[in-house]
Amino acid sequence: MRGIKLIIFDLDGTLVDAYTAIMRSFNYTMRRLGYPLQSALVIRQAVGWGDENLLKPFIKIKDLKRALSVYRNHHKTALLKGARLFPGVVKLLIGLKNKGYYLAIASNRPTRFSGILVRHLSLTGYFGHVLCADKLRHIKPHPEILEKIMRRFKVEPRETLYIGDMTIDAQAGKRAGVKTIIVSTGSSTKLQIRKEKPYRILKRIGELVSLFA
Repeated sequence: MRGIKLIIFDLDGTLVDAYTAIMRSFNYTMRRLGYPLQSALVIRQAVGWGDENLLKPFIKIKDLKRALSVYRNHHKTALLKGARLFPGVVKLLIGLKNKGYYLAIASNRPTRFSGILVRHLSLTGYFGHVLCADKLRHIKPHPEILEKIMRRFKVEPRETLYIGDMTIDAQAGKRAGVKTIIVSTGSSTKLQIRKEKPYRILKRIGELVSLFA
């Protein structure tokens, strides 16, 4: 892709399928606190805004601090059993790394859990930087996370490509002025994604290989 120097990836729903781990931790938390369990679809649609925002709509505010503690304690183990890379990720990252692109991750997940995923799934060597929402004032769709990564690598928006899976990724990319590709393997529907008019929509992350052939 001509002129691109930096490629930033979202994590969940884009590179990593951690929905099984999220669902297990979510319903474990609901059960411990005496709240109704939720279906896989309801939980999946709530993912993407960080763990606090994941839990908040389903519990009373007075229980949020305890719910977060229960969720996070369970999730650090659940991720080791219930998370996997989407097909084609390793081949894609090896190819991009060999071509000399700067690679980074921008996630609304807390740093601690993004780190668990990156290490457990052997992604550490591919990325020059991992930035998460708990290190920022604003979460996606605010463009702060993308802007900070671009400054770190000293590249311009026109030299940057962002890959995500949700409408908030398309919105963040648009606000940061970067070319954005959305894969339809995450929490947003294709109809929701189309409304945001990203540069391109792909069915799966492995299709990116052909764009950089």
